[in-house]
Amino acid sequence: MHQILVLYYSRSGSVAEMARHIAHGIESVSGCEACIRTVPPVSTTTQSTAPDIPDSGPPYATHDDLIDCHGLALGSPTRFGNMAAPMKYFLDSTSAIWASGGLIGKPATVFSSTASLHGGQETTLLSMLLPLLHHGMLILGLPYTESGLFANTGGGTPYGATHVAGDKEQYPVSDNEKKLCFAAGKRLAEITRKLNASQSNF
Repeated sequence: MHQILVLYYSRSGSVAEMARHIAHGIESVSGCEACIRTVPPVSTTTQSTAPDIPDSGPPYATHDDLIDCHGLALGSPTRFGNMAAPMKYFLDSTSAIWASGGLIGKPATVFSSTASLHGGQETTLLSMLLPLLHHGMLILGLPYTESGLFANTGGGTPYGATHVAGDKEQYPVSDNEKKLCFAAGKRLAEITRKLNASQSNF
């Protein structure tokens, strides 16, 4: 069974919902299983600590989750055109994995949600891709064979699945955005399976 990690941070729930649709896409591929994890919030008050187990939702990710996965889908809301601080904080803690080459050659995709259509979707996705490139991961986007990329409203970029939530989070994840999340998860799973099959032949 190929285990694919869906790792995200979500403040208002949109990215969490996207993660679930990506997981559905992953599990639509035979032999692939989605492992959903999140990261704890961070505080400007250094004495603040979060419990080891969240009150609700998926467990917090560990470094072992990254090391053990065969592929990765990474998601975050936008913060001024960048990934959210909790995700950055977690990624900044993975230098030992980088030093060991633990993620080299594994496929990865990214996804995000913003308040507005031009609220930094693509720069946020690119900000998440940078550490993955440093880890030696193989980056997957969404090809334009996905007709949803041509939609005039909502999210969707060739860099990864996105969602437009509105300034008051008034827009749910649309059917088109759900399809693109599903497609991103399915593509990640298919390529993960192919890569592992080819490696097993050597």
